[in-house]
Amino acid sequence: MINPDAKLAENIFDTPEMEPTRNGFGRGLVEAAEKDERIIALCADLTESTRMEEFAKKFPERYVEVGVAEQNLAALASGCANYGKIPFITSYATFSPGRNNEQIRTTIAINNLPVKIVGSHAGVSVGPDGATHQALEDMALMRVLPRMTVLYPCDAEEAQKATIASVGVNGPVYIRLAREKSPLCTTRDTPFEVGKAIEFWRGKNPQVAIFATGPLVYNALLAARELEKEGVGVVVANVHTVKPLDEEVLVSLARECGAVVTVEEHQIAGGFGSATAELLARERPTPIEFIGVHDQFGQSGKPEELIEHYGMGVSYIVAATKKVVARTHQK
Repeated sequence: MINPDAKLAENIFDTPEMEPTRNGFGRGLVEAAEKDERIIALCADLTESTRMEEFAKKFPERYVEVGVAEQNLAALASGCANYGKIPFITSYATFSPGRNNEQIRTTIAINNLPVKIVGSHAGVSVGPDGATHQALEDMALMRVLPRMTVLYPCDAEEAQKATIASVGVNGPVYIRLAREKSPLCTTRDTPFEVGKAIEFWRGKNPQVAIFATGPLVYNALLAARELEKEGVGVVVANVHTVKPLDEEVLVSLARECGAVVTVEEHQIAGGFGSATAELLARERPTPIEFIGVHDQFGQSGKPEELIEHYGMGVSYIVAATKKVVARTHQK
């Protein structure tokens, strides 16, 4: 059953509302800027696509169009942050942090500056744009940087909250967003706190904890419903903060359930699954299965086809859950 404390959307299973997470970022940026004059925005010629357009219209004096120059985007933002501003920078995730990783590392992270890096159009769900534009390594790039916080909201509502909350983080933040519409899993009242995972589903006598991040949280919930019908109890946790992980909740659920499945639209190597495995190996060794991209690049296709092709659909989560249950009970 759904955890009532999570305050999820009532129609989450039958007729969910659909909206891209990037829309939530656009709203959140304007809302945050209305409250804090230190916030400025810089974009690499993609204001409409990244949803920075509304900010640029409302605060033209606080907006800088850098053009197709992502390395300059990061370096310029670091300079502004050194003079007391809180810059948000946006581009496609393949270009920022993909193309300008060195500038992010050297000018932003090393100096612990409060630049908020927003990588849009991440994952294979970009669809027809193909491998060159399907960022599958971006969380790994950002997670490995000291002082970097990494947020991956599950829907547009949470993206709005994550954007606003990132302003309060004293240091650099990476926010990962998707292009395509995805189901609204949460409501305006659903809690959000950086570094705090939220239980979205708790079945009877849970045998597996499913830790999911980003829009695939929805697939994890659909899988939980299927598993419940088959008598497999699970807990689904929305882990919107990939770094720092909510160690207390993740370790506690791993201990309670005895098995774990991680779900992400990203390379498993270096991503959320790796981060979870590192944590559990240190604190609570636990059988674990990984849903994500297995050492492959993307390709052109319809978003829903690609999610299935790369093994991230509902049926794959169900199968991984059953597999880890079988492993756990092997004699």
